[in-house]
Amino acid sequence: MTGDHTTESKTDLNKKREDYISWEDYFMAVAFLSAQRSKDPSTQVGACIVNDEKKIVGIGYNGMPNGCDDDILPWRRKANSILDTKYPYVCHAELNAILNKNSASVQGCTIYVALFPCNECAKLVIQSGIKKVIYMSDKHHEKEEMIASRKLFELAKIECVKFQPKQRKFVIDFDTIEQTPSQDKNSSSILGQNGN
Repeated sequence: MTGDHTTESKTDLNKKREDYISWEDYFMAVAFLSAQRSKDPSTQVGACIVNDEKKIVGIGYNGMPNGCDDDILPWRRKANSILDTKYPYVCHAELNAILNKNSASVQGCTIYVALFPCNECAKLVIQSGIKKVIYMSDKHHEKEEMIASRKLFELAKIECVKFQPKQRKFVIDFDTIEQTPSQDKNSSSILGQNGN
């Protein structure tokens, strides 16, 4: 190779990729991607519900209820009155994922969520029949709402697991689909073998 900027691909295009994303990383990444739809300036949370067949049956993120103008409702965290904060109005990611389900039931499913669920979401998870919660962060662990959540989950025998990613970062690059993979010098394309 000379001083040009061309590089040969080390990927064998005749074998299965080995660096594909794991199911767990995939589902948590979907939750994190969903969170990017949130208009909340301070906290963006996403949730992804998955059934036993590894099919996504619900996705949600935190936001204002349908039909309620999110330009009118407040997004602040603190104010003299709770009515001037987001808290009485915003729907959490878990609620939206459960309500946005694309199946008759989420019974026995697993929910992947960025933040450990609050007590209100814990009640929804339990009542909906979800049996496992996989969360990324438990940064509010000592808050009373989270203590109540853990108590509820324990009583309802809901398994809660701290997510351990195999890959810490993913990049979504819409331009990669336009790239043509390099063929190894020794391999022939199917098109070439057929003489077309």
